[in-house]
Amino acid sequence: MGARPDATEAPPLAQRAGTASGASLTRRASLNGIAALLDYGARIGVGLVVTPALVGGLGRSLYGAWEMLTRMTGYVTALDGRSTHALRAVVSWHQASGDEATQRRYVGAAVVVWLLFLPAVLGAGALLAWLAPAATDAAPAERGAVRAAAAWLVVGFALLGLATIPEAVLRGMNLGYRRMGVQAAIVVAGGGLMVAAVHAGLGLAGIAAAQAVVAVLTGACFLVVVKRNVPWFGLARPTRTEVRPLLAMSAWHGLGDVVAKLLLASDVIILGLFTSTETVAVYVLTAYAARVAVGVHEMVVTSAMPGLGGLIGGGELTRAAAARAELLAFSYVFVLAAAGTIALWNRAFLDLWVGPGHYAGGWANALIALMAVQTALIRADAYLLDAMLEPRRRVQVALGAAATSLSLAALLTPALGVPGLCLGMLTGRLVQSVGYPRAVGARLVHAATQHGRSAARTLLRPALAAAGVLGGCAWLGAGVPAPGWVAWAAATAATFPLLVAAAAFAGLPADARVRLARRLRLLPQVLARRIA
Repeated sequence: MGARPDATEAPPLAQRAGTASGASLTRRASLNGIAALLDYGARIGVGLVVTPALVGGLGRSLYGAWEMLTRMTGYVTALDGRSTHALRAVVSWHQASGDEATQRRYVGAAVVVWLLFLPAVLGAGALLAWLAPAATDAAPAERGAVRAAAAWLVVGFALLGLATIPEAVLRGMNLGYRRMGVQAAIVVAGGGLMVAAVHAGLGLAGIAAAQAVVAVLTGACFLVVVKRNVPWFGLARPTRTEVRPLLAMSAWHGLGDVVAKLLLASDVIILGLFTSTETVAVYVLTAYAARVAVGVHEMVVTSAMPGLGGLIGGGELTRAAAARAELLAFSYVFVLAAAGTIALWNRAFLDLWVGPGHYAGGWANALIALMAVQTALIRADAYLLDAMLEPRRRVQVALGAAATSLSLAALLTPALGVPGLCLGMLTGRLVQSVGYPRAVGARLVHAATQHGRSAARTLLRPALAAAGVLGGCAWLGAGVPAPGWVAWAAATAATFPLLVAAAAFAGLPADARVRLARRLRLLPQVLARRIA
């Protein structure tokens, strides 16, 4: 029998993992990143088309209510235990073991965990559906539609927890790129269903029901993909000793997901409770570009996690620490350049996209862009803690950050509106900005300490560079008009690479730039081999 991972300890079998070469890890991570970016590109394209249709079809107030419903439903569905997250980590640790029977039992254990949490999800979902009209301050004529939408969203998200088990196996085996194009097609189909529901006059309930259809379609498609690419995939009856650690890991992942939503999704709920659904709509639309940038970063970072998990599981801590340093350098450069571009061009984008009157203001825009930088750097280490099979440490730090963020946001939002919300969230998340690197360093021991000292010595430099880039772009962006789509696209395309260079040369030391450039130069070779 294979080793059984504990929620906090490394499984013995992990000592046999992580032997892949650097080139192989780079190749797999690059291909996974390309697949993820293709999928996310589809999400961006669909969002650009669907969002104006939703705003126009529902109106700004109901669109704000829709955003609140999706965030609140996210809290409920986090109660499913997130067995797919635990399964992906376990499969990643055991990808080199060759013990196919044990892997199948872990898949079975993931299904058992999903079933164990399902009653809690449905019960909490029923309560949410009942309370949703009051939470969104829905008019009497809209309460039935709001309740139906909440119920459909819960059903869709609950089904998605089961449907994504095959995808978790594929990504855990570091074969996420094999899904290339499949997820993108599902996203396009889902967007089409939402637009069709709006045009058919089905309102919030119809849009939410489309999510349940997408969940079923997702499960069917990924089942076909994983069966073609992972020969051992299947279900086997797990033992209690195999369910128990996966259940513990899933519980921590589920709690972590709730905490993450408190940190990343409660902004909309707090804003809706203290202001109005119309303010929620303006804030969500203003933050759209920042969410896209953070999402692109997330796709790339999560694509590298299976390889990093293998390195850590194999005891190659020096290589893991070096890879983490490169990952943080990439995160800093990419997201700072994206945030600067957003600070400069977001107002013009919104005027062109959904029309004037949907911009939250210059201060709010700059703070939202800064939140994107902070979120990306936090997530890089958060995903690394998950790859270490140590979600408990991540959750413990995040709980402190959530309590601080929510308290400050609730205190500042009534007086300052959107800027107050952003200031509260930014300040509270500093707990994670400090706590996650310390938690990672405690595991990577001397290797992490070596790279951490270099980062500590240069902390002032990237902070000053970030302040200069974001401050300058925000100041210039305050008076930039909407020049038309062609001129806006050309200006944005020219701005981003210039800011990449500014962030890299102003914010990173020379050795970090050299390591990052060396890693990025491997990408054309990877693509050439893949095409060949």
